[in-house]
Amino acid sequence: QVQLVESGGGLVQPGGSLRLSCAASGRNLFNIYTMGWYRQAPGKQREKVTAITIGGSTNYADSMKDRFTISRDNAKNTVSLQMNSLKPEDTAVYYCSGGTAWNPTDYWGQGTQVTVSS
Repeated sequence: QVQLVESGGGLVQPGGSLRLSCAASGRNLFNIYTMGWYRQAPGKQREKVTAITIGGSTNYADSMKDRFTISRDNAKNTVSLQMNSLKPEDTAVYYCSGGTAWNPTDYWGQGTQVTVSS
């Protein structure tokens, strides 16, 4: 099994920045081809934010690609999400995900709250 643990959430003012991190641990880390971030706002469905493969290929949701940047350290089994120019509508619980190439969301973290408010 693989465990994913997020950190770095919190309260930030509109226009501010926040960096989330996710550390993977466990026995099957070699299975983690893709790591990513999803978010779920109150009353809404979980949506994909971004993902990155072990080779460094990335993809982003259109509404976030100019403000968010995903990065990955394969040696440390970590993935990070740098979020800039945050808006109130970015308020959500952010979840780290990981999985194989054919099932990139095999594993989930417990989530970390991000609140953008003045």
